[in-house]
Amino acid sequence: MQDAAQARTSSYKKRSHLRKADEISSVFDFKCRVSAPHFVVLGKPNGLAFPRLGIMVAKKTARLSVSRNYMRRIVREQFRAQQNDLAPLDIVVRVTKSFNRQDFAAIMQELSSIFVKIRKCQNS
Repeated sequence: MQDAAQARTSSYKKRSHLRKADEISSVFDFKCRVSAPHFVVLGKPNGLAFPRLGIMVAKKTARLSVSRNYMRRIVREQFRAQQNDLAPLDIVVRVTKSFNRQDFAAIMQELSSIFVKIRKCQNS
């Protein structure tokens, strides 16, 4: 029974999305960022009780939409798994270097460490 409750709290709900351009641009204007080999992550306190996520993957990074969607799916999954431990921030993840299934373990580790480091933006 507790597994079902945990699954409910770990879902990626609509309220957790950054959808509007002004929401995303306000995160860019805040200028609190963490860089890694495959990602640039920006954060801004949102005044809510939960974190929200926006993902950007340019065609320049991955030409095929299948690849871009795979990258978004991986970032979303890692966010979903860690959202209960994250500070209430608006987070924008920009993929700067393409990756594929062979890099899966390294990418998950990289995202995990980035989500820990982005907590510094909560106090800014």
